[in-house]
Amino acid sequence: MFKYTLDNKRYHTLNYFYRMKFNNKVFKVPIDAHMSCPNKENGNGCIYCEDYSKANIINSNEDIKEQFINNIQVLEKKWPNSFYIPYFQAGTNTYAPLDTLKKLYESLLDYPKVVGLAIATRPDVLSKEVLDYLEELNKKTFLTIELGLQSSNDKTLEFIKRGHNIECFIKAVKELKKRHIFVVAHIINGLPYETEEDMLNTVKLLNDLQVDGVKIHMLYISKNTELAEIYAKEKFPILTKEEYIDIVIKELEILDERIVIERITGDPIKETLIVPEWLLKKFCVLNDIDKEMVRRDTYQGKKAK
Repeated sequence: MFKYTLDNKRYHTLNYFYRMKFNNKVFKVPIDAHMSCPNKENGNGCIYCEDYSKANIINSNEDIKEQFINNIQVLEKKWPNSFYIPYFQAGTNTYAPLDTLKKLYESLLDYPKVVGLAIATRPDVLSKEVLDYLEELNKKTFLTIELGLQSSNDKTLEFIKRGHNIECFIKAVKELKKRHIFVVAHIINGLPYETEEDMLNTVKLLNDLQVDGVKIHMLYISKNTELAEIYAKEKFPILTKEEYIDIVIKELEILDERIVIERITGDPIKETLIVPEWLLKKFCVLNDIDKEMVRRDTYQGKKAK
């Protein structure tokens, strides 16, 4: 069995990481702090963007404390002894005055069984003032900063109107790592016109930067996005489920085994999804990845240098 898992996976699972760190079941609890996004305000945002990543936040209109309490009440019924990490997921969660950020983050730290904070943001929205505060926050609790990268190819970043280049991401990771903060990178497989080499190069960069975790997403096209308009005109190739599984396994093989795999597929909203429909069957995708890794007799880090 792969050593960084408790459930027969062949990659370093988040469940394993939390168990080893906290000796307990830990849940990340999604929070919508009603943050905006500078990329949206300065233009139309990333071409695939659909409502600030609120796909799995069902009570986003509530105050963040209400959101958190309501979520953990549901979890407590099944896992009464679990710990929690509030996850500021929707929008760009460092895009506000520092005093506002402090109140938001620290308002949830004193709740019983809260053992950390996770904050999703962009690499171009981390001022020195914010970085220095995050360093102090990291001394109070287990802090995770999640950064959207999507691709290490600057041409791709420009095409998807990401609003920053690869150097910006590299600088942000180095600044966070210098402050001993746990860094998770988001990447997307199947971005328009990217090759397998492009996708593998993105993973190689994450190895070089020694990020602590990665979330792997599959590109999906949703209604009412600029990407949907482009797809209607160009019909660029969309990865099949088999192609996606193949590239994910190749990525895992070259990823350092110590990097935590926090996500390995996407969560599209059925009502707004255009393609690919196979992504709606999330657990089938996860199971097929597991089965194919067994068939290939492979595991995370097998080909890491």
